Amino acid sequence: MRVGITGHRGLSREVERQVRQLLEEAIRDLNPTELIGISCIADGPDSWFAEAVLKHGGSLEVVVPAEQYRKNLPEAHWPVYDDLLRHATEVHHTDMTASDSQAHMAGSEILVGLSDELLAVWDGKPAWGYGGTADVVSYAQQNGVPVHVLWPEGATRE
Repeated sequence: MRVGITGHRGLSREVERQVRQLLEEAIRDLNPTELIGISCIADGPDSWFAEAVLKHGGSLEVVVPAEQYRKNLPEAHWPVYDDLLRHATEVHHTDMTASDSQAHMAGSEILVGLSDELLAVWDGKPAWGYGGTADVVSYAQQNGVPVHVLWPEGATRE
């Protein structure tokens, strides 16, 4: 089973705790030892999912949206990003340089194309900018990839 992840970044500590629990439950339900997680490993749900997949014995494939992607992530996240990248069994690239919304969406399109289903840490609201979680969910739905939304009841984004 090949499962991709998309989700909102910048969540509060309380929402993070709840989302991590939802991701753990979803992974356990998917027979984790046969799971291939597909992620762009950004800070937030992307990396939480990747960490949980590896912890439960699954494997990880990484999509790198742009050459400059890592440097545009928060510097505090770089060690996590680097560690997850080292654990990837395969790395996919868009061949784009600038880490902008077009590259992020291109990376998400590759991720969806590699996935049998998509987990979406999504509040159900429109994207704040092109290539956001809502756009990835819409792309997956348009391409027949089942989407499973994980969002804590009553949670909000800041």
